[in-house]
Amino acid sequence: MSILVVGTVAFDTVETPFGRAERILGGSATYACLAARVIGAPVQLNAVVGRDFPEAHVASLTDRGVDVEGLVRDPEGETFFWAGRYHYDLNTRDTLATHLNVLATFEPDLPASYRTPEIVCLGNLDPTVQSSVIDQTDGSGLVIADTMNFWIDNTPEALGETLKRVDVLVINDEEARQLAGEPNLVRAARKIRALGPETLIVKKGEHGALLFCGDEIFSAPAYPLEDVIDPTGAGDTFLGGFAGHLARCGATDPDAMRQAVVVGSALASFVVEAFGPDRLLSVTAADLDERIDSFRRLSAVPHIISA
Repeated sequence: MSILVVGTVAFDTVETPFGRAERILGGSATYACLAARVIGAPVQLNAVVGRDFPEAHVASLTDRGVDVEGLVRDPEGETFFWAGRYHYDLNTRDTLATHLNVLATFEPDLPASYRTPEIVCLGNLDPTVQSSVIDQTDGSGLVIADTMNFWIDNTPEALGETLKRVDVLVINDEEARQLAGEPNLVRAARKIRALGPETLIVKKGEHGALLFCGDEIFSAPAYPLEDVIDPTGAGDTFLGGFAGHLARCGATDPDAMRQAVVVGSALASFVVEAFGPDRLLSVTAADLDERIDSFRRLSAVPHIISA
């Protein structure tokens, strides 16, 4: 199964209590593509960069097998740039700068070879842009989307129209409560799924993730790490890993979804171990299998002898 990833390819400057990295490779599509490629899923990237984007970064993607035919270079502008500073607990951050640059006028125009994907993976973008991507596909693919509080606050009608066309929505717990207007996540999930997405994944950071699929709720833990360096891109890595596993197994049933949540969580546990996508560029399929085994042991429920 092929995956179309539409999102941002960017420069990030990241500061955490453990260091600082200047103008490193970032962006939602970057992390999602690299995560899916760890699993070996075919990935097509649609995004825009500026004249300042180095060929070495493009090579980082192509060397991992990402199809970059849809990576557009705008010779007149500069690449999207974000800078942020994380607090000591790494759960909260301050955005120091956001320069949309070429992203401000980006209108996806999918190459012909990109228009029949089995999975459409929409990173955090304006919901009207997300809808335009869906319009350009043949409509047969599973649509997985991300969003954020900015779009929930500022474009609720456009977001509502896009959600009607989304099969799987991936958001964090704060965004779920905000979107539903409901503090309880179980009730919030019911309200969000009534908006369109049949499946909802609520990311809870260091507390794992919840999957609402069919009549079931599945909870996956977060992997306990001694060294968390940079959480940037963890959610996008989860998204790519989730989509990548579905593509690899060729299924989208509830059992495949549960497996995909674990795979996405495992990959996200790698990316936080270094600044930017460095760990995704070095992690192997064998590393991933070992981490998934650790997840299995971590969440195993022992047999309980009744009285």
